[in-house]
Amino acid sequence: MKAKRRFTKFTPFRILVSYYFLTVAFSACILSLPFARNENVDWTFMDAIFTAASAVSVTGLTTINVSETFSTTGLFLLMLVLQIGGIGIMTISTFFWLILGKKIGLKQRQLIKTDQNQINMSGLVSLLKQILYLILIIQLVGAIILGTYYLKYFPTWQEAFLQGLFASVSATTNAGFDISGESLLPFAKDYFVQFITIILIVLGAIGFPVWIEVKNFILHKDNKLRFRFSLFTKITTTTYFLLLIIGTLFIVLLEYNHFFVGKSWHESFFYALFQSTTMRSAGLLTLNVNDLSTPTILFMSLLMFIGASPSSVGGGIRTTTFALNILFLIHFARGHKSIKVFQREIHEDDLLKSLVVLLLAVILAGGSILILSITEDASLISIIFEVASAFGTCGASMGITSSLTVFGKLVLIVLMFIGRIGILSFLLSMSDNEKRPDFHYPKERVIIG
Repeated sequence: MKAKRRFTKFTPFRILVSYYFLTVAFSACILSLPFARNENVDWTFMDAIFTAASAVSVTGLTTINVSETFSTTGLFLLMLVLQIGGIGIMTISTFFWLILGKKIGLKQRQLIKTDQNQINMSGLVSLLKQILYLILIIQLVGAIILGTYYLKYFPTWQEAFLQGLFASVSATTNAGFDISGESLLPFAKDYFVQFITIILIVLGAIGFPVWIEVKNFILHKDNKLRFRFSLFTKITTTTYFLLLIIGTLFIVLLEYNHFFVGKSWHESFFYALFQSTTMRSAGLLTLNVNDLSTPTILFMSLLMFIGASPSSVGGGIRTTTFALNILFLIHFARGHKSIKVFQREIHEDDLLKSLVVLLLAVILAGGSILILSITEDASLISIIFEVASAFGTCGASMGITSSLTVFGKLVLIVLMFIGRIGILSFLLSMSDNEKRPDFHYPKERVIIG
């Protein structure tokens, strides 16, 4: 009873973090079931924890070969974990509460608000229903398209549609897992597979609220000119696609005299476009990262560090954090004390949060790189790439994941976990509900710079 009372006093952030911890533990248990794995495969406790953490955080970094380790049943269990991690624990929980006819109380609404990074609690249950229905429909359509197309690649229709279903779930949740054993390297010249995968990745990473607003705009038949998209949708969509375009251009320029030598323009374009898309949080690859130049690897590490949009399946600092920090630098350099964009003014609290997230993310990533450079026998560039991939819940790797020490794997687990739940949620989970005394000391200026 005492433990229960203590738990009820937890903040929504602390409860949510606890739920994700329990989900990782539960996922490790079900993935360790004998029928989930093939016979005579190596499977350790660390493999179970690492794979579970990677799946719940929809990252894709693995210490094992997924296609060789898991049975067909195990692959379906892995897809279930990817759904829980991608859609969100509270979305799945709310769905089952509604099926059982339970009332969604204030505590549950607070948890939903925290899990989905929402500002207020109005319309949360409706939002989660729409998110769940939309993502399942998108995954189903993707699975049918890819499964049908894969009939020409695989000997049986069962294998083709299993590959299509897993690829659709993995791409939509930006998980980065694959069951081909070679990511998308076999489809490096199949632009149809790449195009469908890019669409699924973008739909998962652009942000759930953006989906809802676009849907409402399409269904807004009375007068579309009066429909107003939120500032969040405008900023995150603009930032996401600008980074996608800039990323493609930079990869083309950086690899023009290196990896793209001897390749046609369309090969170079699709290589660059796909990597620019997947390096935001998906981790699926059509090339071997080790074949790229150091500047390109560093640039892609930056893309992974930025990550996807808030309230999406991706990690990283998120697009809005990056956008607000860039806008702050521009406005500060011009001598402006407020940030105005899209005929709106950014709230000071949101600006402060973006600065805090960026600062803590740099400290966390920098500290992890320093630690791993001491404990691991790997090049610095591969460690930087691995850390960015874990924090951005991307899953791309230069091939050092399985050879990391136990301590190194634990560092990546922490990064994947924080990258999934978000810097702010993790930071606020350390606070409590106790009220602080409301008083102020005299203010004094400090010399800066």
